Amino acid sequence: MENDSIRDLVTVLDEKGNQRQYEVEALFEMNGETFAMLRDQEGTVLMRVEDQDGQQFLVGLNNEMDKSNLLNAYQIAVDAAPAEE
Repeated sequence: MENDSIRDLVTVLDEKGNQRQYEVEALFEMNGETFAMLRDQEGTVLMRVEDQDGQQFLVGLNNEMDKSNLLNAYQIAVDAAPAEE
């Protein structure tokens, strides 16, 4: 029996060069850019998705104001169009 609750997993190098595995909580676009909301046992991380030479890379966001604005906009969008259960 397949478990439908398993999400896509990605491995990311943190700022110290350590590998961390995250579940992809959501992908969304804002202002022409794509962002990924990732979750692990320690919390949620927001990263920008960049395309280079046909490959996708996750890039950390350093500006706390940008992170806050993106998370607020994401929450507003979710509240306006909740997923069907």
